[in-house]
Amino acid sequence: MDHIYLDYNASTPLAPEVINTMIPLLQDFYGNPSALHWAGAPVKGLLQKAREQVASLLGCSSEEITFTSGGSEANNLALKGFFFKNKGKGSHIITSKIEHPAVINPCKFLERIGAKVTYVGVDQYGRVSPEEIEKAITKDTILISVMHSNNETGTLQPIQEIGNLAERNGIAFHTDASQSVGKVPVNVNDLKIDMLTIAGHKLYAPKGIGALYIRKGIELEPLIHGAGHESGLRAGTENTLLAVGLGTACKIAGSYVGSRELKELTEYFWDRLKKQFGDLVQLNGHPEERLPNTLNVSFVKRIGQDLLDKIPQLAASTGSACHAGSIELSPVLKEMAVPEQVGMGAIRFSLGRHTTKDEIDQVLLWLKKAIN
Repeated sequence: MDHIYLDYNASTPLAPEVINTMIPLLQDFYGNPSALHWAGAPVKGLLQKAREQVASLLGCSSEEITFTSGGSEANNLALKGFFFKNKGKGSHIITSKIEHPAVINPCKFLERIGAKVTYVGVDQYGRVSPEEIEKAITKDTILISVMHSNNETGTLQPIQEIGNLAERNGIAFHTDASQSVGKVPVNVNDLKIDMLTIAGHKLYAPKGIGALYIRKGIELEPLIHGAGHESGLRAGTENTLLAVGLGTACKIAGSYVGSRELKELTEYFWDRLKKQFGDLVQLNGHPEERLPNTLNVSFVKRIGQDLLDKIPQLAASTGSACHAGSIELSPVLKEMAVPEQVGMGAIRFSLGRHTTKDEIDQVLLWLKKAIN
């Protein structure tokens, strides 16, 4: 095996079905979906079908789906759009310390223009406590934003409990589900979610496309002003090509959600790592409440990037960065209070639909050679 890809949390390859549904839009469907003539009508129909496919995966109506350029834009629209539209009701936002930068940095921006943001911590497994969120609520709290699953450790957050808490207190609830949609069941009504972020390239769809679910009744200020595209929330002619790709990806994702094959392969990998390396390897994240494809492990007293440098044919991610000879733990591992001698050896292996047992066995051999 020349190359093995275990970085599906960073990005996924396009599903063949996605490519096949996009090709006609490169050739024949060139009309503007807003146009009323023969060239625009079929394109509008394809855009609507894609919206319905995304909505079906989330258990919502198509009118509640807004297409964006990706997860970062969707998060920005949710946070900034809600704050700008609702700051007359209050200025306090609650989020967690382990959010993706696409949530943390918009919150930092909002703080500069008058928002008050509380960043709650996590336990040793990287889980947010609903009780800590409840303690942080004030009369000025208007929004809670907590990721559905962590992109580094795969730890799943108690989203349903937080959603119920937000609903009881009349507070809007947003979750960045970029990593979890398509891997675990996500129903916005069951989880009491008001806004939810999807990133296409985590879902075997193209880069440059995402979506924001916005519950009916939630009002946002647009970030991009212009004509009335996307129900007035995102000006600019819709990118039907990429939207159709995302819609198809959401449609086929339904058949993978809840599948045990990926979870069993990840468990096999972890079991073999423990047998092969013993106490030298430690799990980062929750042992059970985590994504079925994600394995973040530390090789104790080793440096994760050094190990990956010895295996150039393996694509995986490290949980720490090396700067001028010093090791800096990721903010997520820091918040989990992972000791430096453990955290510096962190590597995130994220499996996908195309990962095989033979590939896992090969990676185990590469790791053994690199460590020895």
